[in-house]
Amino acid sequence: MKKALVISGGGSKGAFAGGVAEFLMTRDLRQYDLFLGTSTGSLMVSHLALGMLDELKTLYTNVNQESIFSNNPFVIKKVNGEKVVLINHLNTLWNFINGRKTFGESKNLRKLIRENVTREMFESIRQNNKEVVVTVSNLTANQIEYKSSNDCSYEDFCDWIWGSCNYVPFMSLLEKDKQQYADGGFGALVPIRQAILRGATEIDAIILETEVTQINRIPSKNPFSLLFDVFEFMLAHVERHNITIGKLAANSKDVKLNLYYTPTVLTTNSLIFDQKLMTKWWESGFEYAKSKREELMSEFRPDVLPNDEIEQV
Repeated sequence: MKKALVISGGGSKGAFAGGVAEFLMTRDLRQYDLFLGTSTGSLMVSHLALGMLDELKTLYTNVNQESIFSNNPFVIKKVNGEKVVLINHLNTLWNFINGRKTFGESKNLRKLIRENVTREMFESIRQNNKEVVVTVSNLTANQIEYKSSNDCSYEDFCDWIWGSCNYVPFMSLLEKDKQQYADGGFGALVPIRQAILRGATEIDAIILETEVTQINRIPSKNPFSLLFDVFEFMLAHVERHNITIGKLAANSKDVKLNLYYTPTVLTTNSLIFDQKLMTKWWESGFEYAKSKREELMSEFRPDVLPNDEIEQV
């Protein structure tokens, strides 16, 4: 049997996926051979392949806007006690003046990847016969590409992780080998089918959205917020398409597929990295995976109470 862990895109919501993965790997003792990630998922899978959950938690609960953006296109203001996200017109204008192709720049994220996904980690992944795959969108060739740790150098692998995370036009555009690459989520937000094509017989897929749409967006007030809303609309439908195709492929290949959605809407702007919220989301992900396991146990063995109830008796 070949087991795979798939983590969808979702920006700062990746902290929730970290909590779910922590429970699956430390409490449920799941062991995986294949790890696939898109966008924020691609940033997580190297640590997960090596069981480096403490290091990953430290990373995801300490990251902030400065950790990601070298030129931040957003500004956060408090209005009536609530955080409101606005466009930083000065920063976006500066990018245009300098001939950049995007509203913001995420070069700090590239440095963060080099610091946290080390060459030693990359070699260890190979030595332990684990495969880590990240998803990128090749805008030049108009196709989705999957980059495996088995098939590239360390430097290239870091580039592919960065490219997979770059939510253009708000973040940097990866230009490599005369091609332009962007966030893998534009085409494969949840790469379940790719896991099946690579031989997975059982898949745990963590999806950083609710299973059913739970929000109505407020009307856009400027071109930038409208663009962001349009992207979110398209990605929501890409996600549903990926899951539908993944389910069909799983059924036809007799692959066991376990889906883990967020039970509630975590945020309406996943490019805002708030340390307190991300710490909370990590814990929420852990508790959610725990509660889902207890539900499954009660379904298969109705005579067995969940752990918490057993302790109370």
